[in-house]
Amino acid sequence: MELIVQLFKTLVLLGISAPVMATVTDVTLENGLRVIIKEDHRAPVAVSQLWYKAGSMDEFNGTTGVAHVLEHMMFKGTAKVPDGEFSKRVAAAGGRENAFTNRDTTVYFQQLQKDKLPIAFELEADRMANLQLKDEAFAKEIQVVMEERRMRTEDNPHAIVYEQLMSVAWQAHPYRRPIIGWMDDLENMSPQDARDWYARWYAPNNATLVVAGDVKPDEVLALARKEFGPLAKKALPVRKPQSEPSSRGEKRITVKAPAKLPYILMSWHVPGLRDPEKDNMYWALQILGGILDGNDSARLKKSLVKDQRIAVEASASYDGLNRGPGMFLIDGTPAEGKRVAVLEQALKAEIARVQKEGVSEAELNRVKAQVIAADVYQRDSIFYQAMQLGELAVLGLPLELMKTRVEKLKSVTADQVKEAAKLLSEDRLSVAVLDPQPIESKPRKAAITGVRHAN
Repeated sequence: MELIVQLFKTLVLLGISAPVMATVTDVTLENGLRVIIKEDHRAPVAVSQLWYKAGSMDEFNGTTGVAHVLEHMMFKGTAKVPDGEFSKRVAAAGGRENAFTNRDTTVYFQQLQKDKLPIAFELEADRMANLQLKDEAFAKEIQVVMEERRMRTEDNPHAIVYEQLMSVAWQAHPYRRPIIGWMDDLENMSPQDARDWYARWYAPNNATLVVAGDVKPDEVLALARKEFGPLAKKALPVRKPQSEPSSRGEKRITVKAPAKLPYILMSWHVPGLRDPEKDNMYWALQILGGILDGNDSARLKKSLVKDQRIAVEASASYDGLNRGPGMFLIDGTPAEGKRVAVLEQALKAEIARVQKEGVSEAELNRVKAQVIAADVYQRDSIFYQAMQLGELAVLGLPLELMKTRVEKLKSVTADQVKEAAKLLSEDRLSVAVLDPQPIESKPRKAAITGVRHAN
């Protein structure tokens, strides 16, 4: 890894850009379906991703989790493709498929041999318009989703802390609700709730089809027009602005849950990316994330884990590429015998050091090299190329950002990183501390059939 970092450090210092991306084809069909095609002829495979601009942020109170529930139900069959047949047909063609739901979108994807792409298009077009949503299938799948919530959230103390903190850190924005939904909403959800969601958002004019791989754009467009072209557009609901009110001071909660060690999670409201040309803090916050937590030599791990031995782990992340506002997160687990309050002050001290002293050019260039190397090497994945394009499209950002993002990262200055660190102020801060409770031994449950989607 160090050789890779040194290579890209040299590239940055010499002013050499990442490899130029091949031309992207971007066409919108008459029914509103946007089709984006990225050629990559290194292997005879194709990735197809269908992005719906509908995620948990579009839900209403009382039906939280319905976007994710509908994602599950999309595999439960149409009149043409019975329950269970979708996955079987993709597997029989030598491909793989899955789906995920997040706050902003719901995405369905397949990866197949390039000549099997028509199978993916036919199946996706069919379930975009013809999902059956039978009561008996819903009754079974909602139980799967509730068990998924138990396994991923309620049996995971760090996940509980994150969920509780988000419900406090966001005062008004729908990001305060969990993607998987509150358990009470899941227990009381009806098949009609899922049908209403499907009717509201699943339409070609609320979707983006992204194809990447060993394909020819004209052939992909012809196939898209054949399979998706006959589907009618819908009148979509008006999306009202959902701005988060300005924070008026620090928020703090204590979360009690069974766990071995205490834990702290801190979040700050920070800018996201809206205008790639003007929003310099977005790029600076990415570099700040690398300064604090890029690898084992980053500040949090080096200072708090290795040198001071205050923590057994500490990390930082920046979430700024969203339909909604951005957030910067730092978390940590104190070392045995260390109080969580001591770790909190140590984490804040590392932030204050950047705020006051900034970063050296040598450290800045090293972190830039690491961030750029990670970005460039991810592009070796056809799937990741499609993911980047789909994300940009759904967020209304220019697709050219795939080409220019490296230059944007390279242009970040030490002063900008210092200014980004100053955004992590007390008034923007929310803190959640895990108060570990005794762990009761429970009999291990058998795996639940249907828990398959990574969200």
